[in-house]
Amino acid sequence: MTLPAAPTDFRCGYIAIVGRPNVGKSTLMNALIGAKVSITSRKAQTTRHRITGIQTKENAQFVYVDTPGFQTRHANALNKTLNRTVTNTLTAADVILFVVEAGTFGPADKQVLGLLPKNVPCILIINKSDRIKEKAEMFPFAQQVAAAHDFAAVIPVSAKQRYQLDVLEGEIQKHLPINAPMFDEDDITDRSEKFLAAEIVREKVFRFVGDELPYTSTVVIEKFEEEGRLRRIFAAILVDRDSHKAMVIGQKGAKLKDISTQARLDMEKLFGGPVYLEIWVKVKSGWADNEAGLRAYGYE
Repeated sequence: MTLPAAPTDFRCGYIAIVGRPNVGKSTLMNALIGAKVSITSRKAQTTRHRITGIQTKENAQFVYVDTPGFQTRHANALNKTLNRTVTNTLTAADVILFVVEAGTFGPADKQVLGLLPKNVPCILIINKSDRIKEKAEMFPFAQQVAAAHDFAAVIPVSAKQRYQLDVLEGEIQKHLPINAPMFDEDDITDRSEKFLAAEIVREKVFRFVGDELPYTSTVVIEKFEEEGRLRRIFAAILVDRDSHKAMVIGQKGAKLKDISTQARLDMEKLFGGPVYLEIWVKVKSGWADNEAGLRAYGYE
């Protein structure tokens, strides 16, 4: 791996993106690095893994870590594993982005806020600020949240509209330590293409099946082959029961066809070449009932 030559004032570090589910953490990271490496969905608990996104500039390398939304409702094995991922990421971060949704600061947000270490610079990100029509309403809301923690800065943004992301990036860079780059200047993630392929399929499952399907459904890549620029990918969507299998396949296979088509298009865009994608739906009962099973399917 060839790392970029770094000036003596080069800054590099880990930036943890944390918050309750569905505040737009994955959308924010994708927007910051300019590529889709973390999947997005209206469905809560979409992000299950710690996803790293990398952006290298002339004087800095930003290593963003998108975390699962901190779970407060159910103390099952999956949620305990997700929450451990969040807390472990916080302890290793150089900078923390605490993301809330504009106009909303409830008990779940406060619980995540209570996890933030005192000795790490934390920036309050008020996402989806474009939804606040009266900008005068933003100031008292920002004051309310900012009073709960000693934030290094408070920045309203819109990840989807890319509003104030340049301001946010400049603020993050100020708090990164002086370090040589850790990754190649062309890297956008430390995750493998096989992992990204599974995540893309999972995103499309949630997008096309929606709230009908339990969040425990997952995707496993059974075979990943490369022939020049062509990638042949064989994936399995794992569901809990036969009724869920029927939901994913849809009438005459229509829903599975939509999932496959949209996933393939996203993969071709991300991988920069043609993709042959074949997806099967399988019932895999009991896989998420214990922590060993979670680790076997890539949970951290």
